[in-house]
Amino acid sequence: MDKETIGIGRRKTAVSSVRLRRGNGVINVNGRSLEEYFPLELQRDAVLAPLKKFSDPSKYDLVIRIKGGGKEAQAIATRLGLSRALVEENEEIRGDLKDLGYLTRDPRKREREKYGRAGARKRFQFSKR
Repeated sequence: MDKETIGIGRRKTAVSSVRLRRGNGVINVNGRSLEEYFPLELQRDAVLAPLKKFSDPSKYDLVIRIKGGGKEAQAIATRLGLSRALVEENEEIRGDLKDLGYLTRDPRKREREKYGRAGARKRFQFSKR
């Protein structure tokens, strides 16, 4: 079997593990096809952006496992995982991926709800009388 590189990406609470191996363009996301898992063209483009930019997507097979978060966060987490796997395979593209922002982990998380409040920042309704 051919060498396989693994990249892990995270965004909010979504965690994505991307296995990159030489093949003929088969993409498997949690046991489903990419089109089935990410129905929006925008999300599919976000996931495959690093692969389309620096190599031919039909040369690689991808096995993607995703947990947590929403579809959008999962797509960005997968993009980060794919970028990390590509860098592990070919170190020369690191600078270009970094310039495009594909290797940057988005540190923003959901703010927790505080006691005495309706949410993280929202207050309960104030009544003067």
